[in-house]
Amino acid sequence: MTAEVAPLSGSRCQAPRCMSRAGRADAKAGSSSGAMARGSARRARVPGSGVPGSRVGGRGAQGPRLGPEARVPARAEYRLPGAHPRAPGAWLPSGARTRPARLAGVGVAGEGAESPGPTGSCLVPEAGPSSAVAPARGAGPPDARRPLPAAWQHPFLNVFRHFRVDEWKRSAKQGDVAVVTDKTLKGAVYRIRGSVSAANYIQLPKNSTQSLGLTGRYLYVLFRPLPNKHFVIHLDVSTEDNQVIRVSFSNLFKEFKSTATRLQFPFVLEARTPQRDLVGLVPHGARWTFLQLDLQDILLVYLNRRYGHLKSVRLCASLLVRNLYTSDLCFEPAISGAPWAKLPVTPMPREMAFPVPKGESWHDRYVHVRFPSDSLKVPSKPMEKSGSPPEAVLLGPGPHPLPCPVASSKPVRFSVSPVVQTPSPTAQSSQAPLAPRPFPEVSLSQERSEASNADGPRFHSLEPWARVKASDVHTAAAGTHVLTHESTEVPVAFEDAGSCKRFLPDPILRLKGVIGFGGHSTRQALWTPDGTAVVYPCHAVIVVLLVDTGEQRFFLGHTDKVSALALDGSGSLLASAQARTPSVIRLWDFQTGRCLCVFQSPVHVVCSLSFSDSGALLCGVGKDRHGRTMVVAWGTGQVGLGGEVVVLAKAHTDFDVQAFRVTFFDETRMASCGQGSVRLWRLRGRALRSCPVDLGEHHVLQFTDLAFKQARDGCPEPSAAMLFVCSRSGHILEIDCQCMVVRHARRLLPTQTLGGPHPQKQTFSTGPGIAISSLSLSPAMCAVGSADGYLRLWPLDFSSVLLEAEHEGPVSSVCVSPDGLRVLSATSSGHLGFLDTPSRVYHMLARSHTAPVLALATEQRRGQLATVSQDRTVRIWDLATLQQLYDFTSSEEAPCTVTFHPTRPIFFCGFSSGAVRSFSLEAAEVLVEHTCHQGAITGLTATPDGRLLFSSCSRGSLAQYNCADPQWHVLRVAADMVWPDAPASPSTLAVSRDGRLLAFVGPSRHTVTVMGSASLDELLRVDIGTLDLASGRLDSAMAVCFGPAALGHLLVSTSSNRVMVLDAASGRIIRESTVFQLPGVHPEPCSSLMLSEDARFLLMAAGRAVKVWDYTTQANPGPQVYIGHSEPVQAVTFSPDQQQVLSAGDAIFLWDILATTESDQRFPGPSPACEAGLGTGQLEDAASRASELPRQQVPKPSQASPPRLGICARPPEGGDGTSDTKNSGAPRTTCPASHKAFTPARASRGPHSAKGTSLPPASSEWLRLKAVVGYSGNGRANMVWRPDTGFFAYTCGRLVVVEDLHSGAQQHWPGHPAEISTLALSHSAQVLASASGRSSTTDHCQIRVWDVSGGLCQHLISHHSTTVLALAFSPDDRLLVTLGDHDGRTLALWGTATYDLVSSTRLPEPVHGVAFNPWDAGELACVGQGTVTFWLLQQRGADISLQVHREQVPETVGAGELTSLCYGAPPLLYCGTSSGQVCVWDTRAGRCFLSWEADDGGIGLLLCSSSRLVSGSSTGRLRLWAVGPVSELRCKGSGARSSSVFMERELVLDGAVVSASFDGSVDMGVVGTRAGTLWFISWAEGTSTRLISGHRSKVNEVVFGPGESHCATCGEDGSVRVWALASMELVIQFQVLNQSCLCLAWSPRCCGRPEQQRLAAGYGDGSLRIFSVSRTAMELKMHPHPVALTTVTFSTDGQTVLSGDKDGLVAVSHSRTGMTFRVLSDHQGAAISTICVTRKECEDLGVEGTDLWLAASGDQRVSVWASDWLRNRCELVDWLSFPMPATTETQGHLPPSLAAFCPWDGALLMYVGPGFNKEVIIYDLSQKQVVEKIPLPFFAMSLSLSPGTRLLALGFAECMLRLVDCATGTAQDFAGHNNAVHLCRFTPSARLLFTAACNEILVWEVSGR
Repeated sequence: MTAEVAPLSGSRCQAPRCMSRAGRADAKAGSSSGAMARGSARRARVPGSGVPGSRVGGRGAQGPRLGPEARVPARAEYRLPGAHPRAPGAWLPSGARTRPARLAGVGVAGEGAESPGPTGSCLVPEAGPSSAVAPARGAGPPDARRPLPAAWQHPFLNVFRHFRVDEWKRSAKQGDVAVVTDKTLKGAVYRIRGSVSAANYIQLPKNSTQSLGLTGRYLYVLFRPLPNKHFVIHLDVSTEDNQVIRVSFSNLFKEFKSTATRLQFPFVLEARTPQRDLVGLVPHGARWTFLQLDLQDILLVYLNRRYGHLKSVRLCASLLVRNLYTSDLCFEPAISGAPWAKLPVTPMPREMAFPVPKGESWHDRYVHVRFPSDSLKVPSKPMEKSGSPPEAVLLGPGPHPLPCPVASSKPVRFSVSPVVQTPSPTAQSSQAPLAPRPFPEVSLSQERSEASNADGPRFHSLEPWARVKASDVHTAAAGTHVLTHESTEVPVAFEDAGSCKRFLPDPILRLKGVIGFGGHSTRQALWTPDGTAVVYPCHAVIVVLLVDTGEQRFFLGHTDKVSALALDGSGSLLASAQARTPSVIRLWDFQTGRCLCVFQSPVHVVCSLSFSDSGALLCGVGKDRHGRTMVVAWGTGQVGLGGEVVVLAKAHTDFDVQAFRVTFFDETRMASCGQGSVRLWRLRGRALRSCPVDLGEHHVLQFTDLAFKQARDGCPEPSAAMLFVCSRSGHILEIDCQCMVVRHARRLLPTQTLGGPHPQKQTFSTGPGIAISSLSLSPAMCAVGSADGYLRLWPLDFSSVLLEAEHEGPVSSVCVSPDGLRVLSATSSGHLGFLDTPSRVYHMLARSHTAPVLALATEQRRGQLATVSQDRTVRIWDLATLQQLYDFTSSEEAPCTVTFHPTRPIFFCGFSSGAVRSFSLEAAEVLVEHTCHQGAITGLTATPDGRLLFSSCSRGSLAQYNCADPQWHVLRVAADMVWPDAPASPSTLAVSRDGRLLAFVGPSRHTVTVMGSASLDELLRVDIGTLDLASGRLDSAMAVCFGPAALGHLLVSTSSNRVMVLDAASGRIIRESTVFQLPGVHPEPCSSLMLSEDARFLLMAAGRAVKVWDYTTQANPGPQVYIGHSEPVQAVTFSPDQQQVLSAGDAIFLWDILATTESDQRFPGPSPACEAGLGTGQLEDAASRASELPRQQVPKPSQASPPRLGICARPPEGGDGTSDTKNSGAPRTTCPASHKAFTPARASRGPHSAKGTSLPPASSEWLRLKAVVGYSGNGRANMVWRPDTGFFAYTCGRLVVVEDLHSGAQQHWPGHPAEISTLALSHSAQVLASASGRSSTTDHCQIRVWDVSGGLCQHLISHHSTTVLALAFSPDDRLLVTLGDHDGRTLALWGTATYDLVSSTRLPEPVHGVAFNPWDAGELACVGQGTVTFWLLQQRGADISLQVHREQVPETVGAGELTSLCYGAPPLLYCGTSSGQVCVWDTRAGRCFLSWEADDGGIGLLLCSSSRLVSGSSTGRLRLWAVGPVSELRCKGSGARSSSVFMERELVLDGAVVSASFDGSVDMGVVGTRAGTLWFISWAEGTSTRLISGHRSKVNEVVFGPGESHCATCGEDGSVRVWALASMELVIQFQVLNQSCLCLAWSPRCCGRPEQQRLAAGYGDGSLRIFSVSRTAMELKMHPHPVALTTVTFSTDGQTVLSGDKDGLVAVSHSRTGMTFRVLSDHQGAAISTICVTRKECEDLGVEGTDLWLAASGDQRVSVWASDWLRNRCELVDWLSFPMPATTETQGHLPPSLAAFCPWDGALLMYVGPGFNKEVIIYDLSQKQVVEKIPLPFFAMSLSLSPGTRLLALGFAECMLRLVDCATGTAQDFAGHNNAVHLCRFTPSARLLFTAACNEILVWEVSGR
């Protein structure tokens, strides 16, 4: 029988292929024809999340954030309160409300600020804060708010006795609370019971305004839960910074939850039965429990906060409680009294001890819960059982995927979890004896080893639980800190107790993909039992690869290369061993990825592991410390049930063991093979015994592998067990295990040709054989892998070969899948793939370098990665799929460095011979070679424009090449320039981002030289050779890197672990940081560093770690450190889109960046493309938001400034967050303060300027405006807030939005015909003035005066012909001044009694600001181009005249214009300039006496109190200045110096500051930015919290989820945002940088369970991304179109995605695999505007199918199709074409062609579009004709049909919305938008209507229907 295997298409290795082997080319493509593109989906469920996959908690122990490309959940933010209620006349809402989330209060459970007591008094009253202070903070100074040293609390405190609970004076009791006598404790206890826990409780103290003030680190709760009941324990704990945290424990909780102000732990109650529910009711026989809570560690580990004191305790039903105690001592509950006094433990005081009858054990009667456990400490010596009390040996809890305290009848080793175990009446406990352990063991849950140092950081090692779809290993801060997460496996963690400041989110990186295979061995590759995935090691990482999708998930935790793997028969347990001695073995829960156990093997190097089929037995083989072979058997059956791994037997053997297997039919029998021996083993009792098989003449063979024959029906065959063994000589022996004799011996011989060109079949006979390295059996065949590179499949009688596949290198491992249809093979050359036997196709799964990677480079256009390695290959990879594309091999010389040409499909490579060659990626060949160097190439880099290339060599020469020439000839070669001994590194040479500068280390190791890149003229030489005190040697430079050109920074890493930031022009040191090293770890210099394009993150490669620094933070909080590499990291870099990080060493790791990218306006260059996820503090309350429940607490905002919403904060265009393209009409005077100039939207024709409009009466309107989403960031001073009254208003388009801080309800004040430019609130807060731009229907701008209390417009005035730039009321509210923009230059004065124009004047130059003197109502000032104008108002009767006095700005202030002003303490006037200066004027003397540089950008806003000044600039910086001494400096005149003025605080926001309102003391306020965001600013806390934000640019689509609980929007800013529909609270945001999201679709309900809801988003680059809403992660990214997508939708079953693009193509793709299986080109040439899908209900259409769908294109054609995608059927039903006149543009817009199926009649479709008439056309598919036409006043821009009622919504370019009742033919028109209504969408229930115009979203309530 002859069979063939198809060769690998385009394969460089020509393998696997069948029968013949083609010649090898130097460079060939390496993609597999059968390989599937690797998807990007990562599934990870996080505890505490309402939506699976989202993260809750700011600094919780979950650790890593989610989302492969973007996962930006909703933020926990403050909604601005008013002044504090205790301030006289202040106003405070009962709850603060965020935008978008609602908050029920500030603090914990709505409590106010608290101040613990300073003395030993029972209760400490709370300190009342002063006026206008944020409600979560007290008024006193920080020191006054902390408890004084409380010696009276030592050594312990009896809480019930001290606070006299029995008297109920200082405590509260509620419900059924009574004192009863407990028989076990033989004393009185409190019984709290009741069906509702919240209604039955004991609370200490009685009032929430008081505090216990208990400072003890440990809280001891002595209680017993009542059987079959639930209980709750609430603790209110105050941190050192006076933030109150609610910590709760209960068996009511199903999962761990964490926010910034709440920790919620499930208390797991575990019965010792085979079947048990870990979370739920208390089982019978629950014991008294000694709950020991380490409050300090709980706050530190889960929230990264410092413990202050215990504020209050609430014990809720149902439980018995004896007492509460606090202490700084850690007591051992089972040890009490004098006999234990000499032990190194603290005995339990007799008062706290439980009674133990004589002769009984404490642990047999009671339960001890220590949370977090003290067993986290790493012992300095091996633990000995003899000298330790029972607590020295700690067991793990049962399996839980969540952090929760674990209570056990034995001490708990560690579980972030209490699990209470109670004996089962039917099950007997049988625990194996516990042997002394020389290594800390962990059973289940987590292990944390801690060695604490009083003066240094504490070291934690966390063994996490994980659903390892994607994993992170990271450490952070100046100590280091790692948090575990359900989606991660974190091997090590460090925590610096003294460092709490970190840059967020933490972690910033998450491991996404790994390129590599093998490491220690390429023999380890396994199938999972279901045959869907392959498990293999990649150095220290274990990878699980889904073979059909290419998705990877990881098991992280090993610190060295993995040497052995084993998987049990059910696929539930995975065992892995690492190579470095002493060998550590880990057991994993394979399904969840949780590390169940870590233990040290007595074998020093484990080379083989084998599980029994049930997983109860694990055998390992290796060498002991004497080099003898040892076999160890471990019992693993109890690992998943709370037990430990037990050594069952050990045996030494003098025989060689190469392979070892446990039989599948008898778990006590094993087999091994090696040099000259095949032995059968048996485990009997606690002994391992073996006997040899009589091999006869084959006893000299070197056996390499073995396998047992399996029965065809899958049943065991112990009576006929046959063992197959292979050897290096080609022999395969078939051994009878019963008789221990060889039944058959066969030999694989090489191919022999007998006089013909065709090879003959391989035979088994005599002659020289082919070395067989591995074999694997299925019931029908035997797979053999041999050293000649062939995988061969034989029948079990070996009569003839069935299939064979040739590989490029020797086959090292083969494995047949459980179904016998696929054969996995691995080669020693680093290739892993499988042969699909039914199709005879070989699929390549992974390729890898066989030696460490030396350097890497990325290419932006094609998304490719180039790597060079010590294996002498250069390989090109696809970054999207992680598949190899090409490789180039050189046998004579080794490649050293590589770089891509920035614009051409070319890469350059430097070699050890000194040659530099260019390679074509298109032709896969060498283009040009230069050999001007004499030594190995050490550096290679090109300028960003691709014109120049530079190279350096090991002999110090530097070469410059002209890359503009196709031959890129050499321009210059300079000798002795570069440090000769510099190692080859990507950071050896560095070119600045603008291509003007070249930097390198040289000519000596102690100097860094900067040259002009074009001329090679030396510009700068910096000597960094300072004395390193640690080594006694001069410091030397290791790597160089340029920052963004706007910064002008040059970064240099040194051998003494410093990073120096130099000024690239002057060489001065800007700052210097010391690279963090772990205590006791030898410091390793940084070999590679890279700064992100936005200068936010600095990457460093140091040793085996990747370090990430927050470059923008001056006070450096330390790095985050990521481990995972088993060898030194050689290179790190950012991906071309700046969204991912690449690190290369032993393998190539691809990390997702989970943090936001800073929007720093100093860098005007294009922002990098980025797709991303979640930032940290932004997932804090996603659970409550997803369920639409009101949040009960206000999480404390992140300490990062500001907490950012999306992964990409950089705006897609413009320097400050918005694009200024709206007002591009008539030219106007250029204004340097353009960031403060109002840019109105394009003037649109009013909605009532055409005939046919129908405005309904107010009483019978069908629509009512319910909510507005967004804030107009292009206004100026268009937000007002009064803390004393709580009035809060801002503008959005043409609307004034007034928001009630009590309820979050909005009022909308319409009336303006154009966008509102500015607001002003009178000093009495009774009148609000608003001004708008000029509309097309009016000649003057409109100013409206509103009554604040009634919301009515009282006056309508107009005078200015151009936009009103500023409004201001006089101090006595008698006058209103209005200022026209720099085109109108008009200043007008109005009397507020009648609002008549009092005075008006034309200004000689543009003026940018006006303000009244608050101390003198008769004076006002204006600032403009180089002058300050003072106006004095003189009133004579009813007439008011203006006297003008102008003062020139002194030259000392510098060039630029005055852009802002505010009055300070009399007689001071502060003015800001466009150059960033602040100058101070004496208004009495009319002179400027002081100035200082306040910012880099223009100062657009100034606000002042008596001694504090707030400045806001175009760079987004908000700064607080102490200006108290300025009044005294006024006396010095021009001699005043600005040294007395200093900056107190600084916050960086997301755009130019355009509006601000602060309280009188400037402690807190609201600030608006050009990015359309309103921030709440608290200077006391130094935080900025996002209040209101919307899309920055045009909203393109709104879709609704099944059940109508959520909606999603997408916009041209690249974001996809998910909102809770009931409250319009933002829940999740997915962000992609530099791409516009043009269309969006939500999967239908029928596609799966609710938790599997997905979004399909189409982008401008032709890509289509599938996002999982439940897991807040991107599941899939595909590229079905070459151009921008215009529409996307799901099929009715949700399994298929239909997408259309601007070229008219419609692609049909699988939503799960991403494969595009059909493309329709019927509409080609015109953009697809709509695709609408409905279920086919009309049966008389004459076609078959389940779906009916239509596509409409811009050429007025509509095609209707019937399809059944599961059967791959698609038939055309109808084709409609509509005529179009020559010109149909309306208001500058081309009306789109829109069509939709009628929801109330499946046979009808409606069409609107350009035509001869403005109308809606209704077409009947059954009759094939138009049945009705509805006339319209304008051409429609948007269309939506109500599913529930016969309503039709249409949007027009004339800013109007029309609602048509199709049943009656009546219509109503509505105004409110400021631009063309390009989008309208009904909700599925038809209760709401969403409309969008540009970035404004209005939510209408459909009423009266």
